[in-house]
Amino acid sequence: MKNQIESNEIDDFVIAEEREEGEAPQTLLAEFSRIAPDVRIGEGVCIFAFTNLYGCSIGNNSKIGTFVEIQKNAEVGKNVKISSHTFICEGVKIEDDVFIGHNVSFINDKHPRATNVSGGLQTEADWHIVPTFVKRGASIGTSSTILCGVTIGESSIVGAGSVVTRDVPPNTIVAGNPARFLKLVEEA
Repeated sequence: MKNQIESNEIDDFVIAEEREEGEAPQTLLAEFSRIAPDVRIGEGVCIFAFTNLYGCSIGNNSKIGTFVEIQKNAEVGKNVKISSHTFICEGVKIEDDVFIGHNVSFINDKHPRATNVSGGLQTEADWHIVPTFVKRGASIGTSSTILCGVTIGESSIVGAGSVVTRDVPPNTIVAGNPARFLKLVEEA
């Protein structure tokens, strides 16, 4: 069955269709996912049901779990696993080989408000996105919250339930609210 999305970049992808032995990996898009035509999806990507993706990019061989939202101008690298119920907002860049646990939330505004100074509902013109970076090989545990403007360093680990309020150095393990240094990641 061909994907129903009308886009040159993803016309050839299939929805949960089997592939022949030895064929290149196909991208698998589950039924009941909302994937906007401007999403750039690499080869071998697996997207589960009830996802909402728009204006973002997903690298080769990445896996996007059920009930995940990835907003415009977010970037997901290659070989990334994003578990269910995760929210990745505009301004987040996730490099290759990253693990994101279940129910992880990213934030892109340091001072969120519903209304502007005139009393009207805020629009994109009323706020400034603060970027967040997750470096290659990092792992973020279930139910963590990542505040904007931080960098989670290469091969670092954020413990489950943590609130990351500042940069996480490479090769370190942090946990807690706020997330604090626990120890260095031991060499394998």
